[in-house]
Amino acid sequence: MTHLQAGLSPETLEKAKLELKETADTLHQDIQEVRDMIITRPDIGFLRTDDAFILRFLRARKFNHFEAFRLLAQYFEYRQQNLDMFKSFKATDLGIKQALKDGFPGVLSNLDPCGRKILVLFSANWEQSRYTFVDILRAILFSLEAMIEDPELQVNGFVLIIDWSNFTFKQASRLTPSMLRLAIEGLQDSFPARFGGIHFVNQPWYIHALYTVIRPFLKDKTRKRIFMHGNNLNSLHQLIHPEILPSEFGGMMPPYDMGTWARTLLDHEYDEETDYCPETYTLSVKDLEKDLSPKNIKRSQSVVEPGVLKRTEKVQNEEENTQPLLSLD
Repeated sequence: MTHLQAGLSPETLEKAKLELKETADTLHQDIQEVRDMIITRPDIGFLRTDDAFILRFLRARKFNHFEAFRLLAQYFEYRQQNLDMFKSFKATDLGIKQALKDGFPGVLSNLDPCGRKILVLFSANWEQSRYTFVDILRAILFSLEAMIEDPELQVNGFVLIIDWSNFTFKQASRLTPSMLRLAIEGLQDSFPARFGGIHFVNQPWYIHALYTVIRPFLKDKTRKRIFMHGNNLNSLHQLIHPEILPSEFGGMMPPYDMGTWARTLLDHEYDEETDYCPETYTLSVKDLEKDLSPKNIKRSQSVVEPGVLKRTEKVQNEEENTQPLLSLD
């Protein structure tokens, strides 16, 4: 075992060896092979290339060097193309703070039997007049950045539960393809986390409609890990034991306190109240509304799609001018 594996329990160390093909004897060589590929992408600023940082990308891609480098490149490219999202990337940023305090995300204290951290989202908590969808995405990415420092979670990964109870048709109608694609690119394509399952509960019909639209953007592996439970919490309990779930999910734990994770990140600044108006973010996103067919959204087989994205949009303008996924008319 090398010092890079010092944070792993014996059980997780064995899991990394069996599932991820991680071996102490070749670990430094694996890391260096990924680092040597950086020269092939001079258009990207790789702001961090230390061993521990590259290792999390190797773990996320089961030590496939090429795929690990592709993920590393996409991680930094995503941040270059969406600079406004990351210019004030800290828990005390007002948009991130508001989202965190409303439970975006919530983080359960108990791990699942596979050692995965369980994240929960109560979608109806989104107050659109107080913060944007992008603020929620930023809060989730910031939280993942904090948690992925734990080498145990680099190996074991995460589980996500989204409760759609009381998420209104009006709220859903504000989501556009560009917003959803931005989230998919940030979480699926550009972050070194292993998601073992994404569970939808209490989802209404219009969430199924949204899923139909975003489904072509999802990798086959991601699709296979999305579970639509509806009101059938028993099917959820077959995959995640009710002993570790809060009562909102039919679990045996007390109701989830939305401020739990926010207090962890914000500490003494949690109770500081500041007026906040949702900011307009400049987002670099693809021209998705033109054609959402799978053949036109198929990703390039190259390491990362070259060049910058063609169109820059403002979130507020997009909400006003872009055809929504669901019409209230």
